[in-house]
Amino acid sequence: MEKPAHNTLAAERRKARHYGMQALYQWHMAGAAVSDIEAEFRTDYDFSHVDLEYFQSLLHKIPACLDELDEALEPLLDRKLKDLDPIELTLLRMGMYELTWRIDVPYKVVINEEVALAKKFGATDSHKYVNGVLDKAARQLRKVEVDAAF
Repeated sequence: MEKPAHNTLAAERRKARHYGMQALYQWHMAGAAVSDIEAEFRTDYDFSHVDLEYFQSLLHKIPACLDELDEALEPLLDRKLKDLDPIELTLLRMGMYELTWRIDVPYKVVINEEVALAKKFGATDSHKYVNGVLDKAARQLRKVEVDAAF
């Protein structure tokens, strides 16, 4: 029996976020060009079950609007951006990007996906921090959607 299309898209986007987080982390740490990182990832990893458009969107658009994302994040944090763990920072930027510009993705999905990646790649309790910050962001950026959920 075939999986429903929405489950397939969700799985493909989950992989896109997984690779997107790794690629953006590499960009943050190494400072390499995003086009070079994309080429490396597409050579080294199997993208047959990845939402390529979503991966490209994360990898290219987050660095392009970095100042705007960081400016929106700063008031939600209990520390300076430079003091954040690079994994947490990458996930928070991804979450802010999705909450701001990918309104086709429900806010709960954005938060859950970033929290899952924080559990997999982040420090012991980083998922709690990522959850708290993105929850505050969602209440501001998606107020109508959040209010409708309660």
